[in-house]
Amino acid sequence: MIQLYYAPGTRAVRVRWLLEELGVPYQLERVTFKPTSGKFFIQDTPTGKIPTLVEGETVMAESGAMIEYILEKHGLGRLMPAVESLLRARYLQWFHFAESTAFPPLGIYVWLTVYRQDASDHPELVSDARNRVTTTLQQVEDALVNRNFLLGAEFSAADVMMGFTLMAADRLGVLSEEHTTLRRYLQRLLTRPAFQLAIS
Repeated sequence: MIQLYYAPGTRAVRVRWLLEELGVPYQLERVTFKPTSGKFFIQDTPTGKIPTLVEGETVMAESGAMIEYILEKHGLGRLMPAVESLLRARYLQWFHFAESTAFPPLGIYVWLTVYRQDASDHPELVSDARNRVTTTLQQVEDALVNRNFLLGAEFSAADVMMGFTLMAADRLGVLSEEHTTLRRYLQRLLTRPAFQLAIS
């Protein structure tokens, strides 16, 4: 059985969310997140990171890789288009955009404002990060015009990946009020029963 090392508000949410969406049995190992202001790999998990997934000999510490692993091993073809599908490229694009493009400026913002708490010493970096968040999320906003989810009418694991990123942006106060389509999309995601279980 999958063991998931979990702390609220971390990327572990997206992994637990997917497990709940798929109905895959798992054992939840709750740990307390330790702020990483100067030291890394200090969490009380087998890898020193949150999330950490353990299944037999498999040990993983990257949330996006965990999502792909779970889908491939336990998904039975659910929540991702087949390789030959015309939607496959769009799915892969948004799946990876969530962490590799949308999250980096959020990471800078949270690093300075939450972990180091010296944002006042770096106003230009904070301003740049906020502007990059707004510009980046506009790409997602544009992609969601006339769509309920990133692939259209059907929810997918790309929405799980993006949903956590948007939730983080909203909690940090950097999700613009002008992104009305994005806010409606986020609300659709946050009211899903699997998401509600994932944050409980």
